[in-house]
Amino acid sequence: MSTSRPSGTPKPVPDFRRLFDSTLSPLLILAPDFTIVEVNRAYLTATGTRRSIVGRPVFDVFPDNPEDPSADGVTNLRRSLETVVGTGRTDTMALQRYDIPTGDEGGFVERYWSPVNTPVLDADGRVTHIIHRVEDVTEFVRLRRAGHERERAAAEAQMRAEGMEIDLFVRAREIREVNEQLRRVNGELDAAGRQLQEEQRAKDRFIATLSHELRNPLAAATAATELLALDLPGGHPALPVLERQLGILARMSNDLLDGTRALTGRLELVPDRMDLRSAVESACADMRGLFVHEGRSLELRLPDGPVLVDGDRLRLAQVLTNLLSNALKYTLPGGRTEVCLAIVDGQARLTVRDDGIGFDPGQAEELFGVFMRAAPAGPHTPEGLGLGLAVARTIVELHGGRISAHSDGPGKGASFGVLLPTAAPDAPQPARPAATGRAQRQLVILIVEDNTDLAATYRTLLERQGHHVTVVHTGADAVTATEANLFDVVLCDLGLPDMDGYTVARTVRSRPHGAGLRLIAVSGFSRGTDRTLAHEAGFDAHLAKPLPLADLLDLLER
Repeated sequence: MSTSRPSGTPKPVPDFRRLFDSTLSPLLILAPDFTIVEVNRAYLTATGTRRSIVGRPVFDVFPDNPEDPSADGVTNLRRSLETVVGTGRTDTMALQRYDIPTGDEGGFVERYWSPVNTPVLDADGRVTHIIHRVEDVTEFVRLRRAGHERERAAAEAQMRAEGMEIDLFVRAREIREVNEQLRRVNGELDAAGRQLQEEQRAKDRFIATLSHELRNPLAAATAATELLALDLPGGHPALPVLERQLGILARMSNDLLDGTRALTGRLELVPDRMDLRSAVESACADMRGLFVHEGRSLELRLPDGPVLVDGDRLRLAQVLTNLLSNALKYTLPGGRTEVCLAIVDGQARLTVRDDGIGFDPGQAEELFGVFMRAAPAGPHTPEGLGLGLAVARTIVELHGGRISAHSDGPGKGASFGVLLPTAAPDAPQPARPAATGRAQRQLVILIVEDNTDLAATYRTLLERQGHHVTVVHTGADAVTATEANLFDVVLCDLGLPDMDGYTVARTVRSRPHGAGLRLIAVSGFSRGTDRTLAHEAGFDAHLAKPLPLADLLDLLER
């Protein structure tokens, strides 16, 4: 007679409660708050307890033996359980002495255990229960301590070795998992590092290109304004407006480029011994016309004696220009700004104080962050990129100084203070270069510039000074022009449509008469690396756009 199950009859479902209760290993199921929620027969037998322990906190059921001052069972077990709840990972404990209450007038019986605590996770990865599995190794410990006969000791040692092998296997698997996680994390970090480096290079390329593209039209507009000033010696109401607005655009372009250099630590200084009064006075003179425009006042107080510092004159003037621009933005028409330079406790102190909109005192440090503004964004927010104060702080700190901001609150004005170390009192005042008169020699000049407006304006300005000027718009035309003509000076843009200016310079220098030419790079690419590349390609000088006519003529004279 066949005993096979009829086709389609479902297999019986195992009784998991019975399976759990029949498991030979002592098992205790805990809630995340360490309350006992289930226990099997093997655990009750091993600990001499009853099912009435279910629902009670595990450390109430199994406290430390108060007669043993070195007892650490509760501490070690709690640490392991908290590790499982906190990490969601299995924790295998070292062999542990944990005495068991006997119930007889608070008595305890000595016990040794090998515990493993394993988490049970839900679908969201949260710990719902902890499986506390133990093996009672008390007998093994007693046999080892008492030194029983060799055969039994060897048998027990073999049992322990097998247990240790299991533990080692578990630990080795955990170590492999950790190592795999470390390899994965290291790979992710390497990929993130490469991505950050590429993003940094892309940002540098973008900033360099943006600088070049901004400086080209600025240079053309600036040169055209200077040409108008030559043609209109009596002046024109539009000229101050053009000069003012072009100056603002140039400062914004410089702030953008300098802000990037400041963030990447590539802001460059050309330090020299200088009297700080001259830089402060020059910066105030440059900005005074902007203050007068809407009835604001700019007051300057300088000490009678020199204020000697070791610093970059242009960069320190830029600090004051940025602070004055900030005051100009946040001071209403008719407002007052005061600049004061003094020596206090052996340091140079520069203070710029205005009666403008002020700011919350708790915001003082934030103002020096990149793209931070004192006024909230809105239709009446002043123009600017929020980079001026960040650049000013970088310059001051590169000089070994400090910059700070203060305000008593909104509507109560603001004060910015700069502290710089002064030079040694007995240090000689830096020698000033001797002034040179305008050169009378007429030069033969080649202008290589793809911006036709800028090229035409430069040509007109230079011809007004008596020079002979030829203009080409590509690198190939520049190479051809220098083959047949002997020029005194070549003013060459770096970003040309067909070949870059570096290639033009190397080609010209390679010719027999190339050493006698004066090659000057005039470009919107003005980072330190651009200047280095220009020097290596054979340029004698590198000038950044927009280039004022006076600076160009000074260079031609030399």
